[in-house]
Amino acid sequence: MAAKGATSSGGAKDGTSDSSSSSKKNSKKPKYSRFTQQELPACKPILTPGWVITTFIVVGIIFIPIGFASLFASEWVVEIVDRYDEDCVPHNYTYNKLAYIQNSETNKTCMKRLIVPKQMKSPVYIYYQLDNFYQNHRRYVKSRSDKQLRSRASERDTSSCKPEAVRGNNYPIVPCGLIAWSLFNDTYGFSVKNKALEVSKKNIAWKSDREHKFGSDVYPKNFQSGGLIGGAKLNASIPLSEQEDLIVWMRTAALPTFRKLYGKIETDLEANDEITVVIQNNYNIYSFGGKKSLVLSTTSWIGGKNDFLGVAYLTVGGLCLFLAISFIFLYVIMPRPLGDPSYLSWNRGQVNIWSKTVRHSFVLMKEIIFGKKAGNHMLAS
Repeated sequence: MAAKGATSSGGAKDGTSDSSSSSKKNSKKPKYSRFTQQELPACKPILTPGWVITTFIVVGIIFIPIGFASLFASEWVVEIVDRYDEDCVPHNYTYNKLAYIQNSETNKTCMKRLIVPKQMKSPVYIYYQLDNFYQNHRRYVKSRSDKQLRSRASERDTSSCKPEAVRGNNYPIVPCGLIAWSLFNDTYGFSVKNKALEVSKKNIAWKSDREHKFGSDVYPKNFQSGGLIGGAKLNASIPLSEQEDLIVWMRTAALPTFRKLYGKIETDLEANDEITVVIQNNYNIYSFGGKKSLVLSTTSWIGGKNDFLGVAYLTVGGLCLFLAISFIFLYVIMPRPLGDPSYLSWNRGQVNIWSKTVRHSFVLMKEIIFGKKAGNHMLAS
């Protein structure tokens, strides 16, 4: 009976061990490591008042001069912005601008005069600015074929270009898609004192775009040949890698108000010079309530005219200095005693070792003075 009992109990133990081993195999508990448990050595600085105040002062001293330098650089930039979409509409079309722009027989030529406020040293950059034009719309952005733009062998890759993908009997449009179809087609001519200013369009696009995204063996085909014309036409004898107006336009903007580079004037413009601008107002922004502006601008080491960067640096630097001064006053007027760093979590192990050492020392002293039983009783407690 005892043997049977022993056998049954042994079987129970075997069953328990099997179940525990199977549960270990099926466990989803991750394998222990110091990395996953965040127990690796790390730098854990203690932010004392001295460190915090010093950090704020250093940041303020660095940021404020950078802010002033950025603002001065922005002030040196000379910029002329002229909105012309309303001024270039004839008076009889004032209340029907859409009919004016859609009518191919109306005269689209417009003349504007701009005064140079300060000397503009070459190169003077020419931009066109569009407002309320959402180039970042998902369907608009996807309506292009990068493979077709890069290589002549992929000119029939137009699956992503609808509705401007093919023409007639499935002849591919090159370049296809809505972005290319809506290419900006206003033109500008400049003159000062009846002398024409040459506008250079060389290197207005990114070098990486010209060399890697637009092929030198890809030529326009069937472009703007349908019934509905979206924008500018392209010269079929020039490869896409050399059509820089198209390359600039194909780099879509992230915001509804944007500027794109039209060209450069390689001549200095003197203060109070009167620039005569002849504009061909062809691009339709009236159907969606957009705006068009012509921008002439010089540049500095931070780029075009933009006060935001300088103001941001001055704001952050000034705020840091203000906080540093505030903390100094608080520390002087209402000082606060610092805590003991030995109680911090990463120092707790060292504290425990020290406390055990002290405790054992007391135990030994107790044994010596009162006998071994008293020492054992203290250890048990």
